[in-house]
Amino acid sequence: MAAAKKAVLGPLVGAVDQGTSSTRFLVFNSKTAELLSHHQVEIKQEFPREGWVEQDPKEILHSVYECIEKTCEKLGQLNIDISNIKAIGVSNQRETTVVWDKLTGEPLYNAVAAPVSPGPSDPAAVVPSGSSVPAAGPSSVWLDLRTQSTVESLSKRIPGNNNFVKSKTGLPLSTYFSAVKLRWLLDNVRKVQKAVEEDRALFGTVDSWLIWSLTGGASGGVHCTDVTNASRTMLFNIHSLEWDKELCEFFEIPMKILPNVRSSSEIYGLMKISHSLKAGALEGVPISGCLGDQSAALVGQMCFQDGQAKNTYGTGCFLLCNTGHKCVFSEHGLLTTVAYKLGRDKPVYYALEGSVAIAGAVIRWLRDNLGIIKTSEEIEKLAKEVGTSYGCYFVPAFSGLYAPYWEPSARGIICGLTQFTNKCHIAFAALEAVCFQTREILDAMNRDCGIPLSHLQVDGGMTNNKILMQLQADILYIPVVKPSMPETTALGAAMAAGAAEGVGVWSLEPEDLSAVTMERFEPQINAEESEIRYSTWKKAVMKSMGWVTTQSSESGMP
Repeated sequence: MAAAKKAVLGPLVGAVDQGTSSTRFLVFNSKTAELLSHHQVEIKQEFPREGWVEQDPKEILHSVYECIEKTCEKLGQLNIDISNIKAIGVSNQRETTVVWDKLTGEPLYNAVAAPVSPGPSDPAAVVPSGSSVPAAGPSSVWLDLRTQSTVESLSKRIPGNNNFVKSKTGLPLSTYFSAVKLRWLLDNVRKVQKAVEEDRALFGTVDSWLIWSLTGGASGGVHCTDVTNASRTMLFNIHSLEWDKELCEFFEIPMKILPNVRSSSEIYGLMKISHSLKAGALEGVPISGCLGDQSAALVGQMCFQDGQAKNTYGTGCFLLCNTGHKCVFSEHGLLTTVAYKLGRDKPVYYALEGSVAIAGAVIRWLRDNLGIIKTSEEIEKLAKEVGTSYGCYFVPAFSGLYAPYWEPSARGIICGLTQFTNKCHIAFAALEAVCFQTREILDAMNRDCGIPLSHLQVDGGMTNNKILMQLQADILYIPVVKPSMPETTALGAAMAAGAAEGVGVWSLEPEDLSAVTMERFEPQINAEESEIRYSTWKKAVMKSMGWVTTQSSESGMP
């Protein structure tokens, strides 16, 4: 059996998938996109104060080496030759900020991460894999208390209005993005200040720290990032695709500490042995792909056409819509971001990004706060028993309403209750809430870019819930398409790496992904019923507003 399997393997490509709660290394067959083996290591988060989230950059790096070595051992047990691994891609949690000493390779402070935010992991996970700005706005349920005062002082200095930052970066001035975290480190950590003064400091997001370390570190490591990660720093001009001098002056960031910005698909450097960790199974293999996690999922879903969109369902939802070669600036609180640039001489593609703050988190609330389910999986069973919410609507505005409403006075409500309503109906209404919120973001995207979606591609932990997927198709009134390959983020990083010039083992044509089949959920109700349910949801949303008469600090909104 093993010999037959070995005979049909094409060149292999590895992918590092580095998230907030774990690191994984996965190896794919570049000819079929089949996942051959992987290994996962959990990593810790530290909470030195309320609203502060940190991680140890060395623990992150060690976890990457461990995952690579263990995966290679597993491939050996499968009789698969690891010399067939021709390239490695990196996908990472975005915005998390690392500063290190280029002479010693030692971090100068912990990695400063965003507070817990929606990501593509198990819906019940307290800390999901992957990190990004929730609800695509200037503040959030997951307010970064550490840097809030930094943002407040910066906002007073903005010339004219908030569009100074947004027009260049596509991002609002927010605690979430790297520039503010870096400014905090420069203001508050003496070791960082001293290293900058002595020209020893390097800054990067997690991808930069990993690529620099994996390609030699203090002994000639490559200090770079890709356009997707750079676009989440608030220092990068998404039009010129360069670090912006005016933004760096505004944030008072010395440009000499910034990484070189490269495309998402090119050879950055070669893997080097780590003598201290006795790790070197893939020495000499090029690292040739790099994408922030949500961009990697967009590539892994093959959303290469203008107007194609994907939604990742986890604790929250992340929606990205490819807008082609043009930057579309949202009038509805969405972010404009770089989707990918798959080659040094290839064009850049942009995306609109929006988030649903409370998705899988509402299932966790039903489990942990109300106790009507014992495990997240039970929600599907309860919902299936009734097949309807029986007129019950659940608006999970636990800390206000975010995009597209921006209403901090709102609070969560369950309405339309009768004596007949039971926990099964509430479970069904909770699943519907995820779908209605997704529709609101997609409606905003449609209004911003004027391209109605023909279908929605989906991934993430919650997509295993077939009732949720059918509800989503019914509420959007378009097909929902789920790939058989659940690892779309890692797959996207592997595709970028394998397609790089000088590697050339992966074709980005859809027909070449023969191992990836699609499960399709078609709307099963008529358009009129879909609209009636959506308009009733809108009525419920209006009922949720105005509960808090004075702005509460817990809302996390401006």
